Amino acid sequence: MVNVKDLKVNEPTNRLIGAMPKIGIRPTIDGRRRGVRESLEDQTMGMAQNVARFFSENLRHPNGMPVECVIADRCIGGAAEAAMATEQFSKENVGLSLTVTPCWCYGSETMDMDPLIPKAIWGFNGTERPGAVYLAAVSAAHTQKGLPAFTIYGRDVQDAGDETIPADVQEKLLRFARAGLAVARMRGKSYVSMGSVSMGIAGSIVDPSLFEKFLGMRAEFVDMTEFVRRFNEEIYDPEEFEGALAWVKENCPEGVDRNPPDKQRSREQKDVDWELSVKMALIARDIMIGNPRLADLGYGEEALGRNGIAGGFQGQRQWTDHLPNGDFMEAILNSTFDWNGIRQPYIVATENDALNGISMLFGHLLTGRAQMFSDVRTYWSPEAVKRVTGHDLSGDAAGGFLHLINSGPTALDATGQQEIDGKPGMKRWWEVTPEDAQACLEATQWHPGNVEYFRGGGWSTHFVSKGGMPVTMSRLNLVDGLGPALQIAEGVVVELPDEVHSQLDLRTDPTWPTTWFVPHTTGAGPFRDVYSVMNNWGANHGAISYGHIGADLISLAAMLRIPVYMHNVPEDKVFRPSAWAAFGAQEPTGADFRACANFGPIYG
Repeated sequence: MVNVKDLKVNEPTNRLIGAMPKIGIRPTIDGRRRGVRESLEDQTMGMAQNVARFFSENLRHPNGMPVECVIADRCIGGAAEAAMATEQFSKENVGLSLTVTPCWCYGSETMDMDPLIPKAIWGFNGTERPGAVYLAAVSAAHTQKGLPAFTIYGRDVQDAGDETIPADVQEKLLRFARAGLAVARMRGKSYVSMGSVSMGIAGSIVDPSLFEKFLGMRAEFVDMTEFVRRFNEEIYDPEEFEGALAWVKENCPEGVDRNPPDKQRSREQKDVDWELSVKMALIARDIMIGNPRLADLGYGEEALGRNGIAGGFQGQRQWTDHLPNGDFMEAILNSTFDWNGIRQPYIVATENDALNGISMLFGHLLTGRAQMFSDVRTYWSPEAVKRVTGHDLSGDAAGGFLHLINSGPTALDATGQQEIDGKPGMKRWWEVTPEDAQACLEATQWHPGNVEYFRGGGWSTHFVSKGGMPVTMSRLNLVDGLGPALQIAEGVVVELPDEVHSQLDLRTDPTWPTTWFVPHTTGAGPFRDVYSVMNNWGANHGAISYGHIGADLISLAAMLRIPVYMHNVPEDKVFRPSAWAAFGAQEPTGADFRACANFGPIYG
C-alpha cells in the first residue's frame, strides 16, 4: 500500500472558471438625520460586522476555500444608498445578500431588488427600536414585489447592546448562507453529459431547460467517442497516467472474479482494462474541468475543458458492450482522494442520470463531502429477513431496511472508515487525512465486472458501509406539467451480522458496494414505515450525503423554486421564504408547490 506520508494533501483551490461567490451584508438604518440615524450608525454597522465574522468563522466553500463577506460601505437609509450597495456588490461578485438592522427603516426604499440572488433579512429582536417592525414591513414588500426573502427573527428579546447572535438565529443564518452559496456557485457552470441516454433511464434524458431555468447552468454534450479519440491520440498527461496506473496497482486490490470460468477475461485483458479505466478517469476529469498540461502537449482546445461542476457518463450499453465500464472512473473521481492526493471530490453520475447528478451536486455544495450514488434496490422487511436468514432484526433495523447498491460510482469515502467524533463518517474533504484515505482503500476491493452486464470488461467497487452513519438520501425528479420536484429521506446506515449480510448480498451482485439504509419513519404518509419510503421513491436511483441535511436541501429547493413533495425533516427545522406562508400556512407542503409555481424559476 502507499506510504501515508507520501500522500499529498492538496490546498483548497478554485478549479472552475468564475470567482467564488461572496455574501453581501446590507446594514439598513432609519434614514432620518439630526439625531435618529446618527444614534444608530455604530450599532447597525456593528451588527453587520458581527455577522460577517460569524460567517467567516463558520463557513467554507465546498472547495475548502474560506467564505468572504462584503459589507456595504455605508448604512442603507434609502434608495440612493441601496443603489450604492448594489453597485458595490456587483463589482465584488456577491451571490447572496443578508440585510441586517436593529431598528425601523424604510422598507421598499432600502430593500434588495436584485431578482437573481437569494436574500434574507435579520431584524434584531429588541424593544428599544422596532427592528422586528421593519422586518415585517420589508418582508411584505418582498412578497408584494415577487422577490421572496427569508426572514430571521430571534425567539427571545435581546438588550440593545447585546452583540451575541442567539443560537436559533445562528442556525437560520447558516442554513440560508449554505443554500444561497450553493445557488450562486452553480450559476454559469456546466453539467457535462458524456454520452446520451443509458438503457432508457429517464434521468439520463438530459433536459437543458432544467439546468438553464432552474439552476442557471448550461448542459454540455460530449459523445463517448471522444474517449476513444483521446485513447488513440494519447490526449492525456502521459506522466500522470504512468503514475496513476502504478498507484492503482499498489492500492486497488482485485477481488474474486465471480464470472463463470469460461467467461472470465484473461490476465492480459484485465491488465488492459486497468489501463483503459485509469485513462477514462483522467479523460473524464479533463473533459469536465480542463488540464493545462494538455496545452503543453499541443491540445489547446482540449486543455480548456467545459467548466463542469458536475457530469455523467452514459456507459451502458453502447460503451460497455465493447469497452471497460466506467465504474472505476466514477468511483475514484467521486472520492476525496486519488493518485494526486487528497482533493475535492468530483460529481460524476453513473448512467448519465443527470437528475441524480443534480441531487449529488446539491449534497456536495451544502457539505463539501463526497457523495454516494446508489440504486434504491430492495426493501427487506423483518419477515423476509427472518425467512431467508433466520435472523430477527432489532435496533434501528427492526422495521426493515433498504438495500442501496450500484455497480461502482459510490465514493470510497462511503466505506465509513473515516471517523467523526469517534464514529464512522464521511469527512469534509479538507479534513480527510492520508490515514483516512488509506483506510478507505484497504476496505475496498475491485472485482472484475460481471461480463453478462459489462461485455467489454472493467471493474466493480466492492465494500460494505459501516453502520451508525447519519445520512440523507435525496432525489430530484421531473414531472410532466409540474417540472422538477425533490424528495428527501433522512436516516441512518445500519450494519448487519456478517452471516446475515452475506446471505442477503449474495442474492444480488456481491461485487458491488452495499449500504444498508433505514430512513426515519413518522407513522404517516410516505414515511409511515420503511416500506412506504421505498414504495414512494420516485426513481431507481438516490443520492446519499453524510449527515442530516434535509433542512438545508429544503431551503435550497425553495431558492430554486423546486417544490419538495416528500421529506421527514422536523417541522421546526424547515426554513423557507416568508412569502410561502401566504400560499397556505396551515398546509406547508401544498404551499410549497403553489409558491414555487407562482414565483417560477429564477432564471426562467
